[in-house]
Parts: sequence; structure tokens; C-alpha cells
Amino acid sequence: MVNLIGTYECKADAKGRLMLPSAFKKQLDSVLSDGFVLKRSVFQPCVELYPKKEWDVLMQKLNKLNRFKKKNNDFIRRFTAGVKEIEVDATGRILIPKDLVAFAGIKKELVLSSAINIIEIWDKTRYEKAIDETADDFADLAEEVMGFDEEIDG
Repeated sequence: MVNLIGTYECKADAKGRLMLPSAFKKQLDSVLSDGFVLKRSVFQPCVELYPKKEWDVLMQKLNKLNRFKKKNNDFIRRFTAGVKEIEVDATGRILIPKDLVAFAGIKKELVLSSAINIIEIWDKTRYEKAIDETADDFADLAEEVMGFDEEIDG
């Protein structure tokens, strides 16, 4: 499992290509040759970059869903809408397809932010807005999500 650390600003060119920050390249060194999967975020107007091995683990979970239940089929269809398999080119760039650029409202200035085992790719303005919107209630959210008395492993 990949555990990524960092938030970096970068620029996209007119074709939607961006240079993967060197710190992320170092962290992803062992999985760079396997490729990546790009998809729309479920909850935010950003694009998620999954190392292929992480994507495969997630697909194993989805594959266990009963496809004879409509809600499962609907979820799978929506979850995988717009999914693209991509590679890092020889110069360390990735290409974000136009439909995903449009979904995330990506302009030129970007923020790449680690989210444990994936990287979120944001338009810089949208990222700052999302961070600002959650700033006031983050303490309450942190307490609700992480403020339990028992052990996580228990």
C-alpha cells in the first residue's frame, strides 16, 4: 500500500499535461511503471490519481458487489464514469483528459494533494475554496471522526 505525503502547486499546459512533482515521483517510484488510473472524485470537484495497484484493490472490493441489485449497478456505473488509465511519460508528465479537466474545472494553476494512497488534482482556486469552507468546522469533524476512546485496531 502506498502512503503519500504532501501538497504541491504546479501548472498545467494547454493540453492538460502536468509535471508530477519530484517528491511524489520519489514516493511513487516503486509503482511508476505500473501506471495510474484517473477518475472523478465522488465528493469534490477534483480528479483522483490512483496508482494502478491501489485501483486494483478497490476494484476487487467493487467486484464483490451483487450486480443483480440495481443500486449496486448504478453505483458502479457512476463510480467508474470517466475513468482513464494513464502513464507517466518519459519527462515525468501526466495527461489529464479533457473530460476530466472540465469536470474538475482545471485551469492552469493546480494543487496536487495527497489523500493517503491517492493524489487529488485540483484547480488551485477550487482547492483553496474547499479548504476554506471546511476550516470552521474542522475541529468538530476531527473530533467526530478521530475522537474515539477505544483503539482503532480493536
